[in-house]
Amino acid sequence: QMPGTARHDREMAIQAKRNLSKTTDPVERLRLQCLARGSAGIKGLGRVFRIMDDDNSRTLDFKEFVRGLNDYAMMIDKEEAQEIFRIFDKDGNGTIDFDEFLVTLRPPMSNARKEIVMQAFRKLDKSGDGVITIEDLRGVYNAKHHPKYQNGDWTEDQVFRAFLDNFDSPYEKDGKVTTEEFMNYYAGVSASIDTDVYFIVMMKNAWKL
Repeated sequence: QMPGTARHDREMAIQAKRNLSKTTDPVERLRLQCLARGSAGIKGLGRVFRIMDDDNSRTLDFKEFVRGLNDYAMMIDKEEAQEIFRIFDKDGNGTIDFDEFLVTLRPPMSNARKEIVMQAFRKLDKSGDGVITIEDLRGVYNAKHHPKYQNGDWTEDQVFRAFLDNFDSPYEKDGKVTTEEFMNYYAGVSASIDTDVYFIVMMKNAWKL
């Protein structure tokens, strides 16, 4: 677990529940319902959609979309679901691309926050190829402090893998973390933190930037 994220997760969930009663914007309501489950909430909805997508088209029609929302226990009535679907179905062809959907659902981040997240990413991405792998982590992340390494349960590589799994898309845990996945993770964390200054301090401390 990343330094400090469990607490931010709780704060974010509480804040999201509080804001839910105040917002009428359907996309914002869906976003807040996801965030009320913590920073992995949006990724979780993505996983449900991935399962719905029987033909691997990476798109959903309205029926699949509603089924996914119901499976994920989102409190959304049919009219609201139609409105959200219309917003995401940009070309009006009756399907939505769910990668686009998840990016739009991701909480917006200021440029200052995006920049510090990218600094952390670049520090971890030793090889500079835009993907963080176990190889990249060897020189940057110290596995020896991990309790499971200390008690002999895990090898160094298993510690690295568990670390990468935090950021990885839940439905495609491949031990590689892309910029997009890293940014998605921190967009969730960022949503619970009010000021840019505090977010930046947290990132600097966590990653020794």
